[in-house]
This record gives sequence, C-alpha cells and structure tokens, in this order.
Amino acid sequence: MGKKRRHLGEILYKAGLVKKQALIEAIKTGKSSNKRLGQVLLDLKLIDEDTLSKALAKQFGLKYVNLDQVEIPSNATAIMPEDLIKRHNVLPLSEANGRLKLIIGDPMDLDMMDSVRLRLNKELDCHLASPSKIRSFIENSLEQEVDTEEDDRLRHSIDATAAELAEVGSELAAEAQRALDAADDDEGPIIRLVNLIIDTAYHMRASDIHIEPMADRVRIRYRVDGVCMEKDNIPKNMQAPLVTRMKILSGIDIAEKRLPQDGRIKRNIAGSDIDFRVSSLPGNHGPSIVLRILRPDAVNIGIESLGFEADNYEIFQRIIKRPNGIFLVTGPTGSGKTTTLYAALQELNRPDKKIITAEDPVEYNFAGMNQCQVKEEIGLSFDKILRAMLRQAPNIILVGEIRDSEVADIAIQAALTGHLVFSTLHTNDACGAITRLIDMGVKPFLVASSIQAIMAQRLVRVICKKCRTVDENPDPHHLKLLGIEPEELKKRPVYKGAGCSACSNTGYKGRLGIFEMIELNAELRELAFKRAPTTELRKCARASGMRTLTTDGIIKVFKGTTTAEEVSRITQAEGVVE
Repeated sequence: MGKKRRHLGEILYKAGLVKKQALIEAIKTGKSSNKRLGQVLLDLKLIDEDTLSKALAKQFGLKYVNLDQVEIPSNATAIMPEDLIKRHNVLPLSEANGRLKLIIGDPMDLDMMDSVRLRLNKELDCHLASPSKIRSFIENSLEQEVDTEEDDRLRHSIDATAAELAEVGSELAAEAQRALDAADDDEGPIIRLVNLIIDTAYHMRASDIHIEPMADRVRIRYRVDGVCMEKDNIPKNMQAPLVTRMKILSGIDIAEKRLPQDGRIKRNIAGSDIDFRVSSLPGNHGPSIVLRILRPDAVNIGIESLGFEADNYEIFQRIIKRPNGIFLVTGPTGSGKTTTLYAALQELNRPDKKIITAEDPVEYNFAGMNQCQVKEEIGLSFDKILRAMLRQAPNIILVGEIRDSEVADIAIQAALTGHLVFSTLHTNDACGAITRLIDMGVKPFLVASSIQAIMAQRLVRVICKKCRTVDENPDPHHLKLLGIEPEELKKRPVYKGAGCSACSNTGYKGRLGIFEMIELNAELRELAFKRAPTTELRKCARASGMRTLTTDGIIKVFKGTTTAEEVSRITQAEGVVE
C-alpha cells in the first residue's frame, strides 16, 4: 500500500509558514468559493508563490527547482516544440532514453502531462517551479531569442522585397495582377510583401494593421498596445496590386471601389491558426484597409491577469457567480470590454451551465458555449436572437452590446426571470450606464431592480520588465493631473521604461486594465428610481466605496506597473480624471 500523501495545510503549518487559525479560515474560504487551498493562501497573501511551490513539491514528492539558479538549455525548442511550451507553461530540462525532464508549475494538471506524453511519445520526470517564474522565463528569455531572430529575418526579407519592388517599377501593377490570378505562384513580390506585413504585425504583438494610401506613398502602421507605430512605406505605384491582394485574400469583391467592405483572412502563423478581420474604406487617395488580428490567446488570459486589485478581484468574482441580474461593462471601443466578459464566461463555463451569446461579430470561438452571430441583412438582430435564446433555457446570457431600448428591455426581463446577463455599454464611467439606460427609454424601476453591478474600464500600457527603472524626474504636469503631490515621491518612487529591444524602445510591453466598479446598493437603487443625475449617482457610489478609474491607475503607478503619463493620457482623453 502506497504512502498516504500529506495535506498541503499540514505541510505549511508544521513548517511554521501559516498559523493555525489563518489556515482554518483559508480552508473554509476554499470550500465556499470552490478554490484550491494554495490559491486561497496566495489570494490572502499568507504565502508567496515560491513558498507554495516548495510545499507542493514536498506534498507530491517532486524536486523543487529555482529557475534563478538553473540553466535552461539553449536548444529548449529543439527538445520540445515552442507552441507546447507556451500553451502548457512548462520548460524542458533534458531528454535521454525516451524520458523527458520537465519543469512544471502545477502537479495536479494531469491533462497537461497526458498531452505532452502523447505529443512527444516520452515518459516524464517532472520537477516543480513557480508558475509565474516559468511564464516570466518563457516571455523574457525564450520568446525574446525567437522574436529577435524572427524580427531580423522579417526585416531583411521586407527590405529585400522593397528593393525588388522598386526595381520592377511602373510595370508592376499588370504583372502583379497576373501573379495574383495564378494560384500556384507563391513567389511573386506582392504576395511576399503581403505575407511579410502580416507576419511582422503578428511578431510585434500588434492588434491591428493599417494600410493607408497617401498622396505619394502607402503608409503601413501597426497598432501595438493601443498605440499606432509607423514602420514601413510602400511606393505609390505598388498600391493597386497591394490592395487587390488584400481583397482577394479576404474574399472581398475587387471590382467594388465605391462602398465599404468587410472580409476575413485565416492564416497559420507559428503553428497557430490566426483570424484577421478585414475592413476596406474608400478614401481620397484609395481604399484604406485595416486588419484586426484576432489571436486565440488574447482572450484566454484568465480573470487574475486582467489587472484587478485584490478588492476589485473579490467583488468581480462574487458578482459573476450570482444566479441572476445584469452585469454591465462600460468603456469606449478598444478598452478591453469583450476580453473581460469572455474571461468571466470562461470562469463560468462548466458542464452544468448553459451559456448562450449574441455577438456582432463572433470574434472568438469557445467550446461549451452556444455563440450566435448577428446578421442584420437577413433580419437576425440582437432582439430576435435574445427572444429566441430565452426559449433555450440558458443559465447565462451574453449580449454583445445594448444598443437600443428594445434590446435593453429584453435583457432586463431576462435578468428578472432568473438569468445572469452580461453586456456592454458605451459610457464614460460606471454611473453613466444607469442614466444611459433610462435615456434609452427603459423604466427607472426596471433599471434599479435588475442591475447587480456596473464596471467601467480602460487599458493602460505596462512598463517593460526588461528595462524598468526608477523615474528620477517624472513630468510634473502628469503628476498634477493625477493629483500626486511631489512629497509622495519621496516615500514611494515611480517608474518608467528606459526602452530596449524587447519593447521596441517604447518602454512599454503589454497592457492591463484600470477599473471602476460599483455594486448597486439600496441607496443607489433609490437614486436610479428617482432618475437622479450622473453626478449625484457618482457621489453616492464614491461614498459607498467605489474607487475611480484614476485612483485605480494611481495605485498601479506606485506599484511600478505603469506610468503617471500613461494613466493621465488615458483618463484625460476620456474626461474621467477626478
């Protein structure tokens, strides 16, 4: 009979790492919230991740590995495919005699182990390390090496293609069109150029590609972390074949030049199938084309990675697990509302829950959810989908956006009849959503009784971890906008990114959310019922403990996550600075 495995709590208590009463409370919290004990202890900040990993290693009889002191082989991607490393957050150490030494972060992830065994046809000898350190190593070391090589290759190729295009001269348009019509000709200069533009954007982590005809050239810009960066300029005489190639790839009618058009491209990059949503808009100097890059990993980040502070994270988790009511997320286009709602749905996506969504368009597909695409041209609108989905007996409903009173009324009736409804609105702040719904024509008593919570959000750029340094001379203008006094900087420094190759010398890499969340209490419901103005609702919400977008941003500034300049840029632009 095998030796019985010790409990994690017992290991931590006997090592003197957690006090008895705190452990008992954590166990109760874990049972009520259906969370593992280790995660609860991390959430309560009773232990750190390294301590948890060491205790788990002892519990499961595995060797703990400190990644700061272990050298990962330079040929890691030769031992194990890069996509497998990133997907499962693991690191290969070595292989011999059909066995693979593998550093993992979760000893209970049996699906991951089975997947690796099947894919590589090897038995595993698992070692344990902190999951965040594994992730950090992949991002900062493994990915950087791959990205640098890829960037050099792409830059060399695009320079060569540009030179080739310049040599071809004015006769290129006709030749390029013939190349486009030849299905087996994958070596034409325009084809290579388009492929390189798309690949470059992917490896730069861009969210959009902007192809913009100008009077004398075609400007290529990439939107990275919400900011457009100009990278390439294509000769004007290449415009026609470039636009034609893009339209052919996305299934757009190349003969139509007067009307806006939409299409999609599917392309395999680095082993992943990436979707591109394409929009063509007629302009003065020719059609402007924008490709929105829909990365599968963009919405698979998990709630804990959205950027919540501990108190807002707890409120968010509590709200999304309620049985009924409406939860609204507000903010402008590109503020991450869809990502937040998808993260919530993925948390709730269980076999015992039926989830139906109405979206325009369906950008990402998820197993276990019933997703419905709005098609106005055939009369399949949000309100028709909503009425139909209520006959499907769902537990949870996602409405992509509340655009009019009809959709709002149906969503509210769904919430009042026992459904949990998620949706978005375009308002500047959380309290503005209440007055917006009433202005749409929804009766105030329905708004007051159906809404459980409202959250406004924006995205701010994160300081690059590779080049983060203390900002000795922060701009006083941005500090003043945020209400940060110079005396505060003597106690708590602020940071900036110096700029390096990892962040393309911008000082930023990645984005996180800043949030403003209100749970409707009796006082707020009473004000909504009385049609109180937004200013009065906001005053009441702040008195009830709501933290504004600006205040949430300031917390992240002092934590070294972002800069005062970035927070003031985002909140000033939206008129929400307090």
